[in-house]
Amino acid sequence: MGEESLRKRKGEDARKEDGQSIQRHEPQTMNLQQQAKAFSFPRSVGLISGICMIVGTIIGSGIFVSPKSVLANVGAVGPCLTIWAACGILATLGALCFAELGTMITKSGGEYPYLMEAFGPIPAFLFSWTSLLVTRPSSFAIICLSFAEYASAPFYPGCDPPQVVIKCLAAAAIVVITTVNSLSVKLGSYLQNFLTAAKMIIVTVIIVSGIVLLAQGKTENFEDSFKDSKISVSSISLAFYNGLWAYDGWNQLNYITEELKNPYRNLPLSIIIGIPLVTVCYVLINISYFTVMTSTELLQSQAVAVTFGDRVLYPASWIVPLFVVFSTLGSANGTCFTTGRLVYVAGREGHMLKVLSYISVKRLTPAPAVMFNGAIAIIYIIPGDINTLINYFSFAVWIFYGLTVFALVLMRFTRKELRRPIRVPIIIPAIVIVVSILLVLAPIISAPELPYLYCVLFILSGLIVYALFVHFKFSWPQKISKTITMHLQMLLEVVPAEEDTE
Repeated sequence: MGEESLRKRKGEDARKEDGQSIQRHEPQTMNLQQQAKAFSFPRSVGLISGICMIVGTIIGSGIFVSPKSVLANVGAVGPCLTIWAACGILATLGALCFAELGTMITKSGGEYPYLMEAFGPIPAFLFSWTSLLVTRPSSFAIICLSFAEYASAPFYPGCDPPQVVIKCLAAAAIVVITTVNSLSVKLGSYLQNFLTAAKMIIVTVIIVSGIVLLAQGKTENFEDSFKDSKISVSSISLAFYNGLWAYDGWNQLNYITEELKNPYRNLPLSIIIGIPLVTVCYVLINISYFTVMTSTELLQSQAVAVTFGDRVLYPASWIVPLFVVFSTLGSANGTCFTTGRLVYVAGREGHMLKVLSYISVKRLTPAPAVMFNGAIAIIYIIPGDINTLINYFSFAVWIFYGLTVFALVLMRFTRKELRRPIRVPIIIPAIVIVVSILLVLAPIISAPELPYLYCVLFILSGLIVYALFVHFKFSWPQKISKTITMHLQMLLEVVPAEEDTE
C-alpha cells in the first residue's frame, strides 16, 4: 500500500509538472482565456459625443459632392431645395424608428440585432453579408476618396490630381483612421468631437456668407425657381438617392448602443437634436451656393464648395478645401468607428470569423473588426466612379432600412413583452416603409439597369454562404477558422467580450 500510494503521488507530481510546463510554454494563451469573460465595451459615449457622432458622420463629403447630382436630376433650384429638406425629414423619421428599436433592443450593430430578433438569422446574415463586404467599406472608401481629392487639389492648380496620388492618399487616410479606432474608443471619440467642431466652422462660414449675400439682395437665382424643372419618378428617386447619401449616418448611434451612457435618454436626444440641425445646415448651405452660382454654373463646377470660396472668401478661400478635408475625415472616422461594431456583432453571432467578435485586452476596442473593415475599404478605392457607387450603395441600403422599420411594426405584435422606453406613432414607420419601397422600385421600373440586378443577386448569394458555412457548419471551414482565430488571438492580444444586454 505504501509503495502504491508513493507511485500515485509521483504520478500526481508528474502531472502537475506537465501542467506547469504547458503554462510556461503558453502563458499568453492561458492568460487570455482566463480574462475572456472579464471584458466588455465601456460605456464611454455621452450625449455631446453622441450628437457629434451623428452630426460628424452625416456632414462629410456629401454636402460638397451631392448638390450637383441632386440639381442635375431635378433641373431647377426649387425642386432641389425641396429634395434636400424632404431627405432631412425622411432621415429624421427613420432615425426616430431606430430610436425605438435601439432602446428596445440595446445591442450594438445597427440593423443586425433588430433583424435577428424580428425575422431570425437569415435576414440578419444577408444584411451583415451585404454591409460588411459592400455597403459599409464602399462608403468608407468613397468618403476617403473625396478627402483625397480635396487634400491633393491645392498641389495641382489648374488640373486634376493624378489618380495614383488620390488613391494612395485615400489608402493612407484609411490606415490612419483604422489605427486610431483600433487603439482607443476614447481617442476615436475625441477625434470625432474635434473634427465635428472643425467642420461646423466651415458650415457656419458658408451659411453666414450666404445670409449676408441674401441680405444684400443677391436673390436673382431664386426667381422662377421651379422653371425648367425635370420631374419624373426616376429623376426624383435618383435625386433622393444622392441627397440621402449626404444624410447617410443618421442611424450611426444604433451601431454603438452598448457603448452609450444611459442609452434610453442619450440615443433619442442625440437624434432629435442632431438630425434636424444637419437638415437646417444642408438647406442653408444649398441656399448659399445658389446666391453666388446659377444652376448652370453649379453643374459646371468641379468642386461646389471651392467655387463658392473662390467667389466669396477670396483671398481667404484656402480655408474651404482645408476644412472640407477636416469634414471628410470626420465622416470617415465616424463610419469606421461604427462599422467596426457591426463586424464585431456579426462575429459574436457566428456569422463571421469568430475572432472578429474579440476585443483588445489592453485597448478595449474591437480591433480585429476595425482592421477587417479598413482592409476591405482599401480594396474599394482601386476602382471608382463615385456617383455610380452612390446610386447602387443607396439602392442596397434602403432595402434593409425598409426591412428594419418593418421589423419594428412586426414586433409591435409579435414581441409585446419587450420594454419600449420610446414608442413612435405607427404612422411614422408606415411612411418610412412606403418611401423605402418607392426608392427601391422606382429606378428599377422607370430606368432598369443590369447593375441593380447584380446588386440583388449579390445579396441573395449570401444564402449560399449561409447554408454552407453557418447552417450546416462543415468541419473543414471550422478547422481552418479555429487555426486562424488562435493565431490572430495571440498576435493581436484579443479575447471574447462579455455580452452586455442591459
